[in-house]
Amino acid sequence: MAFSPDYLAELNLLTQFGSSSTQEGIKVHQHSAPEEAVKAAERLHRKGLITQRDGGYLTSLGSEAVELTQKLQSILSSQ
Repeated sequence: MAFSPDYLAELNLLTQFGSSSTQEGIKVHQHSAPEEAVKAAERLHRKGLITQRDGGYLTSLGSEAVELTQKLQSILSSQ
């Protein structure tokens, strides 16, 4: 099964969160961010990965997802 454009947008948004601190959040500005990022943030919030519809902070599930996303990036970028 291929990653859908929605899943890719969610993964790309997750990579914007810093993994070194739970106090690092992001803000997805509805008027200036790409539409796919705004919608990805809304979906991640509904799924319980981030605290706000427009970003906020990672939940514990979101932190786990970021860690897994970073591992996948590392695996795919290794030579």
